Amino acid sequence: MPADLRETLQTALAATYRIDRELPRGGMSRVFLATELALGRQVVLKVLAPELAATLSAERFRREIAMAARLQHPHIVPLLHSGVADGKLFYTMPFVEGESLRDRMTRERHMPVDAVLATLEEVAGALDYADRQGVVHRDIKPENVMFFHGQAVVLDFGIAKALSASTSIEEHAPRITQQGTSLGTPTYIAPEQAAGDPGLDHRADIYSLGAVAYEMLSGHPPFRGKSPQAVMIAHAKEAPEPVHKKRPDVPPVLAKLVMQCLEKDPARRPQHAGELVQRLRPGQHSAGVRAVLERAPWWLPWALAVLATIAAVLR
Repeated sequence: MPADLRETLQTALAATYRIDRELPRGGMSRVFLATELALGRQVVLKVLAPELAATLSAERFRREIAMAARLQHPHIVPLLHSGVADGKLFYTMPFVEGESLRDRMTRERHMPVDAVLATLEEVAGALDYADRQGVVHRDIKPENVMFFHGQAVVLDFGIAKALSASTSIEEHAPRITQQGTSLGTPTYIAPEQAAGDPGLDHRADIYSLGAVAYEMLSGHPPFRGKSPQAVMIAHAKEAPEPVHKKRPDVPPVLAKLVMQCLEKDPARRPQHAGELVQRLRPGQHSAGVRAVLERAPWWLPWALAVLATIAAVLR
């Protein structure tokens, strides 16, 4: 992509946007902070990499973006607009001022259980709403979750679907997968998504959220490898080490839920994100994670951690 992309965009979009500065780039795009002149608001403008855009049907991409832009939920950052500027595909969304989940996980290697529960509940709520609108995210990962006024919000809903629907998956899948775009990000990808299953559904997002939860709690993703392909093979064939072995103070009820989300067979996972919300939200029913934790004595997690440590020593 040319070094003067900012100037090129400014010239092409001068009547609509002022390009203010470039932001850290995503795996599939160059990212800019811009001001929408008509409303005087700041937006994020993402320009697809030319080698990726070359494989897409621009019209179909914009049609898919228009469908995703209909999503309206307090934990979803909406898409605003898409178009072509000087032959380059772009889309815009509101600028969310805050830190990403990735930033927080870097700062806090093991996130507090309460913070993990709140984040999971809010992201699962967004997934549940999107599922009921017929939209699967396909790329849930820490970089796509931001904290805005203390609340978790999900970015780029519909982008992966727009990319996969607008290109030839069979022809371009290996490269796209490595870039972490239309087939998802290898570190968090569901086995059926890594296999290119055309029938994948919302349960792929539940798996990815489980992988994110695993990393929030343990400080590491379920699988690591020397290449994206090696990680995807691990998702398909290997069993992740139970999260409570990585972090013994994780309450058993939460550890069990995370591992259920990481089941290889979609039929063995929670079947809907709404089920996750019910199991995470306090006061919804007696089996809820928070309800169980609230009834547990304060010392229980520490006792479990001590027992796990003793068991490891004696093994």
